[in-house]
Amino acid sequence: MAIALTAAHINFDLDFSQFIKSLFGWVKGWGLIGAFIFAGADLRIKQIVIFRASNILALQTLMLTPVLAAMALAGAPNVLYVSPLYYLGGTGPMFFEVGSHTWDYNALGFRLHYFAPWSPAAAFCAHIGLVCGMFDRSRRWRWIGIFTALVVCAMSQSRLSLIAVPVLLIGLPLLSNVLRTWPAAVAAMLATVSTLLLTQIKDGINDATQAFISARADSSRVRSALARIAYHRWENEAPIFGHGAVERGSHLVEFMPIGSHHTWHGLLFVKGAVGFVALALPLAWSFFELLAKAQRDATARAALGMVLVLVFNSFGENLEILAYLAWPGLLAIGIASRHRLRTPRIWDSQLRPAFSVHPELA
Repeated sequence: MAIALTAAHINFDLDFSQFIKSLFGWVKGWGLIGAFIFAGADLRIKQIVIFRASNILALQTLMLTPVLAAMALAGAPNVLYVSPLYYLGGTGPMFFEVGSHTWDYNALGFRLHYFAPWSPAAAFCAHIGLVCGMFDRSRRWRWIGIFTALVVCAMSQSRLSLIAVPVLLIGLPLLSNVLRTWPAAVAAMLATVSTLLLTQIKDGINDATQAFISARADSSRVRSALARIAYHRWENEAPIFGHGAVERGSHLVEFMPIGSHHTWHGLLFVKGAVGFVALALPLAWSFFELLAKAQRDATARAALGMVLVLVFNSFGENLEILAYLAWPGLLAIGIASRHRLRTPRIWDSQLRPAFSVHPELA
């Protein structure tokens, strides 16, 4: 990605100060993602410590939820102050604003964003917290983590969570046991039912899609316009190395940066096909490697869940911007990457269930 960034700045004759700014942005975004994964692989960190810390934070977040909701209902300002760190340089003031909520009159009238810069980012953190809760050794902390994640997703009113949460709660155990008989039986049953109810399922998907879009129509319109602009300009202006820097959009997209709200469109616009492949290949490799390891390793099962979280949120957020919030998941992926692949023994009656903890996590 750094090579693509350099080539794009040369192609478009951008000045050196812009290059330094873009390179610094790469370091604190994509570079930070790589650093966290490397830290998990190199340092002797136990996943269970990360999970317990996340669940303790979840308990604090759960206790603060009624307080933040009461502040919103009482008409408290949604931005209390802007951190002085803003003056040291940053993408925008929204990353340094300290507040409890944003106004949205489509549903509750407000959306809580807790300690994240905006509400969908809080849901992103909740998805990571959900996986941490699923794999804690203590049943009490496990349920605290899962329940808090569901509450945060609901209070942030994230539409992406309607898809991500069921996949993590149901799909992750299935993916972690693909060599067993019961996932195959479940898949066969679902395939049979789907064939018999194909028309009804198709109509239901169409209705759900329209409801998903209309739930926040203005946001969907802006996201769609940003995607079209980013793809068109990438394809026609800079297909290999991209434009090298983000550009502010027009009034059509409410002056949002082109390529924002979507990791893949942002990569295509800024870093071109080179940047796109630079994320797609390691992400795909990590998924299949952890999928294979997850059949015998609880550590890999948790990391596989974190990879799924990254994949889902890459279609609604720019991952590099929120790397500093995703560190528990990135560390978990790094920890699992240093574990060796062990040959699955599907006939072994001693295999642990999907959410049990491997002795190495103790």
